[in-house]
Amino acid sequence: MSKPDTNVINLRPDAATIEPDRPCWAVYEHWVINEKGRKLRPGVYWHSFKRAAADQDDAEGDTGARHLTDEWISSPVIAVARTTNSDDGSEGRLLRLVTEGGIKEWIIAMEVFGGSGEDARRALFGMGVIIALKKRGTFMEYLLDQHPAEVFATTGRPGWHESGAFVLPGRTIGSANVRYQASNKAQVLFSRRGELALWQSEVATKCAGNPVLTLAIGCSLAGPLLSLVGVLGGGVHLVGDSSSGKSLAQLIGSSVWGDPGVFAASWDMTKGGLEIEASSRNDTILPLDEIKRADPKRVQEMAYSLANGQGKGTMTREREGRAKLSWRLLTLSSGERSLSEHAAISGNAAHAGAELRMVDVNAGTRTHRAFDELHGLEGADFHRQLTVAVGAHHGHLGPAFVEKLLESDDRTGLLEDFAGVRASFVEDNAQAGRVADRFAVIALAGEMAIAYGLLPWVPGTALADCRLLYGEWLSRVGSGNAEDRQILAGILDFIDRHGSSRFSDVDDQAPDTKVFNRAGYWELVGTNRLYLFNKPALIEAAHGYGLSRIIKALEGANVLARRDNERKTKNYRLPGGGQARLYVIDPDIMDREGGGV
Repeated sequence: MSKPDTNVINLRPDAATIEPDRPCWAVYEHWVINEKGRKLRPGVYWHSFKRAAADQDDAEGDTGARHLTDEWISSPVIAVARTTNSDDGSEGRLLRLVTEGGIKEWIIAMEVFGGSGEDARRALFGMGVIIALKKRGTFMEYLLDQHPAEVFATTGRPGWHESGAFVLPGRTIGSANVRYQASNKAQVLFSRRGELALWQSEVATKCAGNPVLTLAIGCSLAGPLLSLVGVLGGGVHLVGDSSSGKSLAQLIGSSVWGDPGVFAASWDMTKGGLEIEASSRNDTILPLDEIKRADPKRVQEMAYSLANGQGKGTMTREREGRAKLSWRLLTLSSGERSLSEHAAISGNAAHAGAELRMVDVNAGTRTHRAFDELHGLEGADFHRQLTVAVGAHHGHLGPAFVEKLLESDDRTGLLEDFAGVRASFVEDNAQAGRVADRFAVIALAGEMAIAYGLLPWVPGTALADCRLLYGEWLSRVGSGNAEDRQILAGILDFIDRHGSSRFSDVDDQAPDTKVFNRAGYWELVGTNRLYLFNKPALIEAAHGYGLSRIIKALEGANVLARRDNERKTKNYRLPGGGQARLYVIDPDIMDREGGGV
């Protein structure tokens, strides 16, 4: 083999010669040579010329006599396409940025040209674009002059686009002509690191045998399926003592789409802030850490909002309406207390609807607190290894799942697949059915990922684990209507708290003067004490439900022990004289019906 003529390696490609049609704009990604042999570095240029004033009239058409000018404006910035935002119809330009850090894309909204453009230039500088300080206005003029033929669609929300593509910050799955347009924060949320294969071997394999952990992964993967199978949003709430392992489940769920340390959000925010966080994770998952950080007065309202997928519209100072934020996703929450228990701190009554939208999952009293299987490790080592692994490898599984979904064109058969999975989740009323829908779509997502080869689990694992956790929830809350259970529980709790202070024996000869704010009386029938409620106390005990709704619940549970004919009440002669119609309740029957749950 012959020796090279020189040991100098030329890293700069041969410069091409250019002959621009002056005056004109031009962009070069590499060094070039102009007509006079001058080398020009990469960048945006304004090619023009100037002549001496004395020669202007004589050399009107003689371009050769003119002095050439090549003004360097900025590093290479190329307008690739015009953009139209699918959310509000606003237009922009898709820019290709050639920086020292590599090739990047950025969308500039046309509205910025109505001002100084300072914010846009600051953003470009932040991404590595260099703009000549004395040419900032010229740079904006250059961008304004660009009218590329190609048109792209953009959206400010991740997830499914009307085109059928799945949009994420930094990439679009299923289309080359759709882009994400939003703040830089969203880019950070969906970051990637490490390798999918290592996440599978170091994280997913250890999740097998742990229903809480497989649920977290399935919950994260179910986000893209919700709109396709017609399941409403909602969430699961991991309940367990501190340091039980529920936070690890959230880290694993977050690692499906991004950096667990960044992707997870906090309950400690305003309702408006929560809406922004939910919208920025549309069609994926919203992890929310310790519920104790949430405002007890508003936590149930926030749970409703997350499940309904619709924020409140606001007004600007100019009295212009801002568009409502919207989303569809599952929430993965955690806390030492249930949603209703946390709400009760502020004295608020628990809303059955809120509890159904954020379903409690036992993540504290399993074999090893939140875990069922430690794979031969000690609890602390198991937790530590998985925590380190999701920090090193994340952001791969979610996009890969969507890619497989689109490649295999499984969307057309999803409804049938979901119906098959849903049939294995039994329920006895519409409310339990909504919860069953949620567990079923989580199970479906897990089984699809197994079938795609993305999860190293035995087929049927995700379904079995979801059925187990759903069965635990169902046995905990009992059958029947959630509002009925809540009414019964409220009345039973009222009796426990006020039985000796706001009730007295109806058979006493004289009224009990120690009773203030009387709720009614009690009556002994054998060894069983019946409680005789007056109307205001019954409504108070049932947390403000209307009387007709309360009576419906009492009759459904068969706890109205005594009544006059077709009436709901019984007439009693009261101590000290007088009569009253009272609602006669047997707390023993109520307790057996699940009111104490």
